[in-house]
Amino acid sequence: MNKDIYKIAIVRLSALGDIVNSAIVLQFIHAKYPNAQIEWIAEEVFSPLLNNHPLLNAVHTLNLKKFKKEKSLKSLNENLKKIKSFGQFDLIIDMQGLIKSAIVSRLLGKETHGFNKNSTRESLAACFYKTSTNISYESGVVKRNTFLIADALGFEISQEMILNKKSIFEINKKFDLDKTTKNVAFVIGASWESKIYPKEMVVDICNDLKLNAFIIWGNAQEKENAEWIVENSNYASLAPELALDELVSFISNMDLVIGNDTGPTHMAWAQNIPSITLLGPTTTRMIQETPLNIGIKSPSNVDLLKINKNDFSIREIPYETIVQKAKELIDGI
Repeated sequence: MNKDIYKIAIVRLSALGDIVNSAIVLQFIHAKYPNAQIEWIAEEVFSPLLNNHPLLNAVHTLNLKKFKKEKSLKSLNENLKKIKSFGQFDLIIDMQGLIKSAIVSRLLGKETHGFNKNSTRESLAACFYKTSTNISYESGVVKRNTFLIADALGFEISQEMILNKKSIFEINKKFDLDKTTKNVAFVIGASWESKIYPKEMVVDICNDLKLNAFIIWGNAQEKENAEWIVENSNYASLAPELALDELVSFISNMDLVIGNDTGPTHMAWAQNIPSITLLGPTTTRMIQETPLNIGIKSPSNVDLLKINKNDFSIREIPYETIVQKAKELIDGI
């Protein structure tokens, strides 16, 4: 890039964990091109995570459920015209690689970049890009995200840079926690039932660790399960109701996070907090493993191109294994 100001649009519409694992690229872009203007396009429900991010010049929101319900591409195009009214993008990078995100990218402008047809589940998406990146779909998501950005912008993001990253999000709220013992957060929810570790075994982990355990919940069903865990363990407490930015701050105050393969668990890695991610129908491809961030996979085999949402093998992960790994991570702090 040879312009003093280079305007970049990042299209990563959803979901929470994917946005968390994509936002790492901001610090690398800023370090290489400090004068670049970076704007993010996300679905409205996830935008609070990115609002006020110091490395973003703007966050633009879309409500794709509304557009889908109305079956109106015209309505979507009008929304995107408002985004373009703030100035033309020099480059639009689709980090999602789906047909819907590719269409959004192309409607924003012609200078589009994304994954090529061999690098994504929805190969037709590649038809909407001017240039594209080839990287195996089986590669880890963080590696894919950083490689895509590096390829699009013409610089290198090394594995060492990823391992030595700064915290991705700022801490905007303080929590009054007992620091005389270690604080552990449990993320008990997930988008699919088969990704959820049994609440009975979460109780066993809490009782074995004998540390301050906060049960994080995000909806009425999760709250009900969290309350059951609290009722059955002397070491568990109900985490407060948290907005997305508050959730980042809460997790950033923990000594360890244990949870299912879902956004709040990924936040621990994003904030350089030790974590254990429990994986049933998904694989460690979904996380960036480090000495402090590990995954424990169930015995099942996973077809990445056809995820089996009826794979409940996460229930086969022994809670004793989780306790052992948790103690190792805690002792290493």
